[in-house]
Amino acid sequence: METKIKIGISACLLGERVRYDGGHKHDRYIHHTLGAFFEFAAFCPEVNIGLGIPRAPIRIVLEGSEEQPEQRVVGVKNPEKEYTQELTGCADAQQHWVAELCGYIFKKDSPSCGMERVKAWRNDHPTRKGTGLFAQQLIKNNPLLPCEEEGRLNDLHLRENFVERVYVYSRWKQLAEEGITAQKLVQFHSRHKFIILSHNQKKYRELGQLMSNIPKNDLDAFANNYISQVMAVLKKPATRKNHINVLQHLQGYLRPNLDGDDKKELLQAIEICRTKDGPLTVPRTLLRHYFRKFPDEYIARSYYLQPYPDELNF
Repeated sequence: METKIKIGISACLLGERVRYDGGHKHDRYIHHTLGAFFEFAAFCPEVNIGLGIPRAPIRIVLEGSEEQPEQRVVGVKNPEKEYTQELTGCADAQQHWVAELCGYIFKKDSPSCGMERVKAWRNDHPTRKGTGLFAQQLIKNNPLLPCEEEGRLNDLHLRENFVERVYVYSRWKQLAEEGITAQKLVQFHSRHKFIILSHNQKKYRELGQLMSNIPKNDLDAFANNYISQVMAVLKKPATRKNHINVLQHLQGYLRPNLDGDDKKELLQAIEICRTKDGPLTVPRTLLRHYFRKFPDEYIARSYYLQPYPDELNF
């Protein structure tokens, strides 16, 4: 079995009793299904900054303008106790191990770990405009790192998108560790170009143009710019329309080799995806089957038909 990919996670999601009430929020899917492929680095910033278990709850308060509010984290029962700097500093202090991760799963709705729409208070009135202070700073420090909340992973498309990004980023970090060369950059892009195409056709063309002009000098800066653009485009989930475009494109490589029945079967599988929102695994599996019968070296190296292990298919 391949080495597990290391990702960070809010400790309560693995069943650790670190919440303010002494409880946990164990997530079986994350722990057992994703845990078969991911090595979790569990962390609770509230415990790390010295808050006990159990502990008095904390909350986000908003001050300043509506457009650019300032967030503070204070005690619910004692607003004089503030933890804003502690949580922000906690994220900074973890950078030595967070920099080694390929993803992070946060606990939703948490004043420290929620990524978005966290309950926040303005003049004693609740809103959903807060962001967990620890999560906010960690994401700021690691803009390429795939991050998601456990609640959003219940959405099939968001879950697939997160897992896909984790695997792409893991492969990139492995490339960086081996040493980046122009040839390896071209190979990396070639193997991921159909994944990029499934997310954004315009960006696919732009990145193709970028890769046709790799400079001889300052390759590291070029590579950093490239992967920043790739991870940014992958952050928005792929559309069904773009997936169909890629599937039809791949089908074209097989056209000279397939007989009438095989062509019809493949066309029907793609059409069901297009018109009835059928699972992508069906045409992907068919394409992989046909490419085993009629090998194409270029397609064989592409990650699109198997962007992650089959056991994680959605």
